[in-house]
Amino acid sequence: MAESPETHVIDYRAAEQLLAARDPRGAVKLLDSVIAAHPENTAARLLRARAFFAAAQLRPAELEFELVLEREPDNAFAHFALARTYERSGRPELATKHFRLAAALDPKPEYLKAARFDSDG
Repeated sequence: MAESPETHVIDYRAAEQLLAARDPRGAVKLLDSVIAAHPENTAARLLRARAFFAAAQLRPAELEFELVLEREPDNAFAHFALARTYERSGRPELATKHFRLAAALDPKPEYLKAARFDSDG
């Protein structure tokens, strides 16, 4: 039986719930089929990147966040999340760059704090 567009919406929403319930691997599994059917869907890719990050799969998370930013270079959240990914993988210079881009695009307090504009780094 072929999957319908409605199935993909349901899978996406279920993946959101799984991620919220701290089951990132389950979320990734659901999102794999959504992205296979709709590779251009940036929201699904962003959600899968978040799930990879939550599952400590840093390289896949990094690749997904980078793909999102290729499509949406002004996505402050994607910059912030990519920075956190770099931070966790021990690459502070890249993290700082993306924290600062996130803060420049959207001056949320958490982005500004992470950007540490007042430090030398």
